[in-house]
Amino acid sequence: MTAKIKCYARQSTIHGKSRVLLSIIFFLLVTCGVYCTSLRRFAYEGFWRDGWQHPEQVIRALEIQPGQHIADLGSGSGYFTFRLADAVGPAGMVYAVDVDPGMNTYVEKHMRKRGYRNIEVILGQYHDPLIPGDGVDLIFTCNTYHHFKDRVAYFTQAQRYLRPGGRIAIIDFNGKGWFQKILPHFTASEVIKKELAAAGYHLQHEFGFLSRQHFLVFSLENE
Repeated sequence: MTAKIKCYARQSTIHGKSRVLLSIIFFLLVTCGVYCTSLRRFAYEGFWRDGWQHPEQVIRALEIQPGQHIADLGSGSGYFTFRLADAVGPAGMVYAVDVDPGMNTYVEKHMRKRGYRNIEVILGQYHDPLIPGDGVDLIFTCNTYHHFKDRVAYFTQAQRYLRPGGRIAIIDFNGKGWFQKILPHFTASEVIKKELAAAGYHLQHEFGFLSRQHFLVFSLENE
């Protein structure tokens, strides 16, 4: 029994050191600037993301229709951008919106390389996504909500970009993982609901299949 306790203590120490090291690496990656695009991409996409993000299930849950227009806010390296582009098809359009020029350049390079013609990269502003055209059917944002400063004002203003019947889908960390406890990059679901209600939206769906994240879909109150 004593040997088991000692073994467990050693493992706990190792895991603790690993978590601290990963936290330091994450901080350095995120703050290294636009010249570290490949490292920032690694930080944004996370560790073994496909295993916990379930991107295909997310896309299915959104029930995207061919030909729709979608804005991917905080598109980063395009993790969801390309999947959304596949969902809307060649007749649709996805606006990849990010305030990071390095990430935008990365997405532009890979959309050309992979032959995507239904993606437009937008350098957004912190207070305005600057979505072009005649509006979108869906504003999608994943792991970005906690970065917005004045979220009520931001999403109140975003109403002008939504077409009739348009929706807002928000996926954000729920704070249950150890990583979010070390670096508080998450938002409580009740906070999101309260802020979106103040911005003029009502909750349509709340999906529960993402263990690390909230997945909430909103529409305008008058629709």
